[in-house]
Formats: sequence, structure tokens, C-alpha cells
Amino acid sequence: MMNISPVVVPQQKKTGWTKKERHVFFLGLAFASPWIIGFLAFTVYPFFGSLYFSLTEYDLFRSPQWVGLRNYEHIFADESFYRSLGNTLFMTFISVPITLTVSLMIALLLNTKVKGINYYRTIFYLPSVIPIVASALLWTWMLNPDFGLMNTILRFLGLPDPAWLLDPQYTKPSLILMSLWGTGAGALIFLAALQGVPKQYYEAAQVDGANWWQRFWNITIPGLSPIILFQLIMGLIGSFQIFTESYILAGGKVDGGKSLGGPDQSLLFYAVNLYQEAFVYLKMGYASALAWILFIIVLLITFVLLKTSARWVYYGGD
Repeated sequence: MMNISPVVVPQQKKTGWTKKERHVFFLGLAFASPWIIGFLAFTVYPFFGSLYFSLTEYDLFRSPQWVGLRNYEHIFADESFYRSLGNTLFMTFISVPITLTVSLMIALLLNTKVKGINYYRTIFYLPSVIPIVASALLWTWMLNPDFGLMNTILRFLGLPDPAWLLDPQYTKPSLILMSLWGTGAGALIFLAALQGVPKQYYEAAQVDGANWWQRFWNITIPGLSPIILFQLIMGLIGSFQIFTESYILAGGKVDGGKSLGGPDQSLLFYAVNLYQEAFVYLKMGYASALAWILFIIVLLITFVLLKTSARWVYYGGD
């Protein structure tokens, strides 16, 4: 008898979606549509819209008039731009390291095993949940040169009592003091990271005779380095967005018809200058150009930090 082999029919590749797959896809798209519409309307459109307006002269009441790169040329010839950028960089390179250091020190204290530690953690965290406007108003009273709490204590101790918010030399230190008031949130993040550092590293270091500083520098800091990088990037981005504190501490009004920057424009930060150009002088095109310069500056700083982080940031597998 002849052996007849079975005929193998090749399977055809599926060329389209089934009815059920299309139904699942459009159902998922319908559920995601509120976020997609919001992202397109409130992120994508403003992003590219601001780029277009930065190349125009626009004041909300007339149609945008194309001016090309004239707004960007005007930025680098504007004294307010350099003043606001200098004030912002001061807060970036002075306030951010101080805030991170204080946050880490508080976290180290809150990581100790003492009676009632949970109450201490709550007390240190509470100021960070107070709205920024309420905090700024509170510090406006505390730094009042005549009857404020700070100067009352300084006079009691026989120390000089500066004018704080009225003296250009003390306005930015006043903001630094205010920023230390809200370090509880950063301390909480550092505290969570501290509790994730393996205890056996400290035990092995103690056996080898390492003192407190050696354990801190060679175990704690490398273990916290990813969190330090995160806090540093967020702090730097936040320093370029200082607005509410300056606006309230400076009185929220144009000083002598010139600027919202307080005494001698010492509180004229980049975001304040951008707001002033857009909503006080109604130079929307120029303000959009300022926003794009700010975007580029923050992008470059973040890029440099991420590129150099490989030298000092250690992860679990390293």
C-alpha cells in the first residue's frame, strides 16, 4: 500500500483586529480620553503656542505680529533679565545646598530611637503642609523690623536687628530662612531613604573600627546618593520657579511704578520678572521668550547633573 502523507495547510497570518480587540481598544481610549484631551489642551498646545508667541509681539488685545528673534535679542539687552537671573542663581547655589543639608540633618535626628520620636517627626513635618501663602504672611509678621518675633529675640539678646524685608542685603537671607521652615518634606524623604540603608554595613564598619564620621561618609552618603540627586534636581527646578514668596514678601505691588522686585529689585526673581512682563506690562510675546530661555537653562542644568551623577551616585547593584 502507498503511504499518503497528510497535507499541511499553512496558517494565514492575522491581518487585522478582531471585533473584540477593536472594542477593547476603543473602550480603553474612551476611558483615557479625559487625560489625553487635558494633555493636548493644557500641555502640548501651550508648549508650542508659547514658542510661536515668543516670535511675535502680542499684548492680548491685538493679533500677534511676527517679529522673529527680536524678543530674544531684547532679552540679552535687558537689565531686568540679568538682575532677575542673578537673584535666582543666588537662591539656586546658596539656598538649595543649605536646604538639602538642613533636611539631611533633621532626617538623621529623626532616625534615632528615642521616646516619642513619632511626635517629633510630626512636628518637623507639619510646617511643610501649611500653604505657601499662609507661610509667607506669617514670615512677613515674624520679620517685621519693629514688632516682629525675630527682631524681638535679637534685641533681647543684645544683637543687631536688621530691617529684613526692607533692606536689600537681607531680603534673600529672609527667603532662605523661610525655605528652612518647610524642610520637613525633604527630611521625610531622606528619613525613608535612611531606613532603607542595610544595617549590616554599619555593623561591619563598627567591627572594623570605623568612627561615626567614617560610617556617615562612606556608608550613609553613598546609600543616600540617589535621593540626594533627586532632591537636588527638584530643588534647583524649584529655585527657578520662586514666585509666591517674593510676590507676597515684596507687598504684591509694583515698587514705584518700576518693578515687583521689592527694595532695589532684590526680590526680582526670574519667575517674578516673567509674570511682570506678561501680566503687568502685557508683553506676552516677550514673556514667552523669557519662558523659553528659562526652559533651556533648567534643561541644561538638569542635563549636566544627570551626566555627572555617574561619578557620585551609587545604586543597589553598584
